[in-house]
Amino acid sequence: MSDFFEYPDAAAPDGSVHGPSEVGLRDARLAGWYREDSGELFRGMPIGADDVVVDVGCGVGFNSAFCARHGATVHAVDNNPQMLREARAQLCLERATAYHTLLSDASPLPLEDGMATRVICTEVLQHVEDPQRMLAELVRIGAPGALYLLSVPGALQERLQETVLPPAWRDQPGAALRIIEREAFARWVADAGLVVQEHTRSGFFWSLWWALFYGCEVALHDPAHPVLDHWTAAWSALLETQKGQQLKQQMDAFMPVSEIIVARKP
Repeated sequence: MSDFFEYPDAAAPDGSVHGPSEVGLRDARLAGWYREDSGELFRGMPIGADDVVVDVGCGVGFNSAFCARHGATVHAVDNNPQMLREARAQLCLERATAYHTLLSDASPLPLEDGMATRVICTEVLQHVEDPQRMLAELVRIGAPGALYLLSVPGALQERLQETVLPPAWRDQPGAALRIIEREAFARWVADAGLVVQEHTRSGFFWSLWWALFYGCEVALHDPAHPVLDHWTAAWSALLETQKGQQLKQQMDAFMPVSEIIVARKP
């Protein structure tokens, strides 16, 4: 999820922001993400001052920053030095004092057994050679009773992206190695020894946004294009309608950008 909220948003004449980051963040919150009032990174995943959080594949640090903001000790882990620099900058902006950034491919994780009360691994398992081995590492570092927030890309939208992906994007570093089906994801988590507490889906907005993005031929750091602007505005308007949130839930279930599991270590 972290990468979804880093795009520059355009300002309307009245000063409001209506770009993909703003609309996508609102959409995510409606799905259960980033509950500042309750301190839940995702519903069922509360973060507090007594927590030790390990965020594996932290990216630019959006999730890590949320956890630091709610008082947790954070270990942000990524195999990309630039991502870690950006995550560190996010944590500094939060004035976090109890955090560590670790450059690692998580095979294995340079952390002690049972040291974490919260483990985050979002949109990572599709990139690694051995997802089950990584899950075993995540379970190893969790304390008894630790909560896990795990996600992988939705399989249907991944097939959509494969259909429209331009050749220049196919050989980009960090490309996904596999499509993970919903049932396989749940089975891997259970086989790793975790108890699944919720398995849900979210992010139809991003599933379509990415498919349109590839056709618009704009830069990722500045994805300004009328097609993307119209889709973003349409989704924002939909959420304001009487049945908009119900329709969002139905579309999220049909073609989510992410399969999300909240699990617990016994």
